[in-house]
Amino acid sequence: MATRNSQALKRLLDDVGTVDQIGIEERVAKYGTRSIKKNAKVFGLKLATTMVDLTTLEGKDTPGKVASLCQKALHPHDGTDIPPTAAVCVYPAMVRHAAKYVKGTSVKIASVATAFPSGQAPLKTRLAEVRAAVDDGADEIDMVINRGAFLAGELQLVQDEIAAVLEACGESTLKVILETSELETYDNIRAASFLAMRVLRPGDFIKTSTGKTNLNATLGNNQVMLEAIRDFYLETGIEIAMKPAGGIRTAKQALHFLVAVKETLGDAWLNNSRYRFGASALLNDLVRQLVKEKTGAYQAPYIFSESSSAY
Repeated sequence: MATRNSQALKRLLDDVGTVDQIGIEERVAKYGTRSIKKNAKVFGLKLATTMVDLTTLEGKDTPGKVASLCQKALHPHDGTDIPPTAAVCVYPAMVRHAAKYVKGTSVKIASVATAFPSGQAPLKTRLAEVRAAVDDGADEIDMVINRGAFLAGELQLVQDEIAAVLEACGESTLKVILETSELETYDNIRAASFLAMRVLRPGDFIKTSTGKTNLNATLGNNQVMLEAIRDFYLETGIEIAMKPAGGIRTAKQALHFLVAVKETLGDAWLNNSRYRFGASALLNDLVRQLVKEKTGAYQAPYIFSESSSAY
């Protein structure tokens, strides 16, 4: 059985191709050298703001904290023309509280499910959690794959579980979290991306991380997944979206990620229906930089309301 499963992973790698690690690292190093000035910088900062899934995923989350998060998502900074974020992302128990504030607005409600972040619960329990979140108003579901099954070569099991979650989502968008740090290699990240994309619908996402491990989104794993999306699109015509999550805390980082999107997938992916940032700390720095571009001076950090201390 073990031999058969390892052969299944090898066949998948042979099918989708391996990753030139040195090439990836050299390419992403160049993104930081791109010069983005004045109007282009303001455009990029506002665009990144519209791509944020403003997130709180803590055991101490309360309805009041979620209410504050929703207000921050709708109005990142009072008295400015800074646009709302793409979504708020909360645990399933908090979805109904978020719905009181953002349902019917441009801000979507995303909810992590399927025993986030470990995924270690019976499938029927994970599916019940998805259905409950959708019933309470979740527009989007962020699920975690069974990383142990993937690494063991039980690829059909991984796909069957994604398909079951997709069915439970109904019309809600699905984001499939690979947890790239646990997949160990760029080759495995590429293979897992294809495994998920072959089940997903146009407009569903693949996502780097839960934000709960030591290593989350990097330009490297983001690039591997962007190139997988590009190659899958060229092969099938199916447009899969992308979400790096965890560890993206500064506006400068966000602009580097957007350069990667533009240079790999083109302008068609430079919108929040095809690209998102899973973050909370990022939003305040985006706002701070936008205010600086308008006024010419940096404001003190305490001027900007805190959204959350999550990832």
